[in-house]
Amino acid sequence: MPAQVSAPTEAPPMASPEAQEMGETPAKESQVATGAEQTRAPASPLKRSWLVRHFSLLLRRDRQAQKAGQLFSGLLALNMVFLGGAFICSMIFNNVAITLGDVWILLAVLKALALLWLLYYTARTTRRPQAVLHQDPHAGPAWVRGSLVLFGSCTICLNVFRVGYGMSHIQCKSQLELIFPAVEIIFIGIQTWVLWKHSKDCVQIQTNFTRCGLMLTLATNLLLWLLAVTNDSVHREIETEVSALMEKFSDNNTNTCLCLNVTMCEVFQKGYLMLYPFSTEYSLICCGMLFVMWKNVGRRLAPHTGSHPSTPPFHLHGAILGPLLGLLVLVAGTCVFVLFQIQASGPAIARQYFIIYYAFYAAALPTMSLACLAGMAIHGLEERELDTLKNPTRSLDVVLLMGAALGQMGISYFSIVAIVATHPHELLNHLILAYSLLLILQHIAQNLFIIEGLHRRPLWEAAPESLAGKWEAEPPRRGSLLELGQDLRQASLTYIHSYSHLNWKRRALKEISLFLILCNITLWMMPAFGIHPEFENGLEKDFYGYQTWFTIVNFGLPLGVFYRMHSVGVLVEVYLGA
Repeated sequence: MPAQVSAPTEAPPMASPEAQEMGETPAKESQVATGAEQTRAPASPLKRSWLVRHFSLLLRRDRQAQKAGQLFSGLLALNMVFLGGAFICSMIFNNVAITLGDVWILLAVLKALALLWLLYYTARTTRRPQAVLHQDPHAGPAWVRGSLVLFGSCTICLNVFRVGYGMSHIQCKSQLELIFPAVEIIFIGIQTWVLWKHSKDCVQIQTNFTRCGLMLTLATNLLLWLLAVTNDSVHREIETEVSALMEKFSDNNTNTCLCLNVTMCEVFQKGYLMLYPFSTEYSLICCGMLFVMWKNVGRRLAPHTGSHPSTPPFHLHGAILGPLLGLLVLVAGTCVFVLFQIQASGPAIARQYFIIYYAFYAAALPTMSLACLAGMAIHGLEERELDTLKNPTRSLDVVLLMGAALGQMGISYFSIVAIVATHPHELLNHLILAYSLLLILQHIAQNLFIIEGLHRRPLWEAAPESLAGKWEAEPPRRGSLLELGQDLRQASLTYIHSYSHLNWKRRALKEISLFLILCNITLWMMPAFGIHPEFENGLEKDFYGYQTWFTIVNFGLPLGVFYRMHSVGVLVEVYLGA
C-alpha cells in the first residue's frame, strides 16, 4: 500500500524559471490567436455580407434612377414627335385649319428651347467639376463629324437660297417665310458646333436634365426631317412659276407671283433643288449623334477604354485589284453623273440618258453583291473569334445600317409594283425593274457582310488579349524570367503562325472592303448631288401621283444617301479589322 500511494505523488522534474516563462509565452500567444480567430470568424461573414448588401443596394438604386431618367426623357421625345407629326399630317390633309406657318411656329418654339439647352450644356454643365470624366472612343468618329460639318454647311447654304428666293418674291411672301430659314441657320450653326465638340462626352452630373435636353433636340431634328420629307410647297411653287413664265406672254396672266429678277431666281431655284436632300441627311446624322450622347449619359468606362493604342493606321497593305476595280466604277459613275447633270440642266432629259444611268447600276450592283458573298464565304473560313463584348456604338451602327437600307429598298419595291402593274415592254422599263431587284439584293448582301465583319475580333487584339488573360490567370512568379521569355516567344510564334495562316484571307477581305468602299462612294455621290432619275423618269410619278411619289422619294432617297455614307464608314472599320 505505501508503494502504491507514493507512486502518484511523484512529481515530474521542474524546469528553470526562464524555461517556464519561454514555454508559457507561445501557449499564451496561441490561446490569444485562437480566441481572436474564434471572435473574428463569425463577424467576418456578417461584415462582408453587410457591405455586399449595401453596395448592391446602391448599384440597384443607381440603375433604377438611370432607367427612370431614360424612360422619362424617351417619353418626352415621343410626345414631342407625336405632337409635331400631328401638326404636319393635319397640314397635309387639311391645310385650311393647319397651315405651313403653324408648323413653322411650332418648330421655331422647339428650336428655341433646344438652343437654350445647347448653350446651357456648353456654358454650364460641361464646365462643372467631375462633369465629364469619360469620353466614348467609339462615338463621333472623324467621318461622322466630317459629314456633320459638310451636310450642315450645305443645309445653311440651302436656307440662304431659301431666304434669297423669298426676298426675290417679297411682294407676295409673308415675313414668316423669311424668319423661319433665318432661325434655322442659327440653330444649325450652334448645334453643329456643340455636336462636333461634345459628341464623345459621358456626362456624370445633371443626368436627367441632360437626357431631356438631348431628347428634345433629337425630336426637333426628327420633326425637321419629317417636314422636309413631306413638304413639297417650294417644289410646286417652282414648277408653277416655270409654267407661268412659259405662258406669260401668251395670256398675260398677272395673278401668279413671278420673280422680278429672272437670273437670280434661277440661281436660287437650282441651288435649292440641288441642296434639298442635304437637309434631310443633316437631320438624320444629328439624330444618330444625339442618340449616342443620350446613351452615354451616366456611363462609366474603364480606364483602358479611353484610348485606342492598338488600332492600326489605314494602309493599303499591297491591295491592288480591289482599288483598281473600285476606281473603274468611280470613273464610270462620274461620267454618267456628269452626262445626266448636263441633260438635267435643259428643259427635258432624253430617254437614252436614263438607259445609260440604269445600265450602269445594272452592271455595278451585281459585282458588289458577288464581292459581298465572297467576303461572307471568307468570314466563314476564318478562325477569328466573335467579339461578344457590349459596344453601344457598334449596336447603333448595325441599327442605322439596317434602318437606312429600308429607304432605297422601299423605293425599289414601289417601283417594282408600278412596273409590273403597268405591263411594261420597253427597254427602259426592263432596266428599271432589273435595277430595283438588284438594288434590294445588294443591300441585303452588303448588310450581312458588314455585320459579320464588325462582330469579328480584330487580329491585332487577339494575341495581346490572350497573352494578357494568361498572365492574369497565372501571374509570373518572382525570378521566373526564363518562363516569361518562353511565354513571350510562344505568343509571338502563335501570332506569326496565325498571320501567315490567314494571310490570303486577310488580303482578300481587304481587297473586297476597298472595292466596296469606292463603289459606295460612287453610289453616294450620284444621288447626293442632285441626280434623281427616280423622280424624273415619270413612270412612278404617273402611277402613284405627284404628292404620293414625292413623299416616297423624299422619305427613301435621303435614307439611301445616308446608307451609302454610313456604309463607307463601317467598311473602313471592317478593312482595319481584317
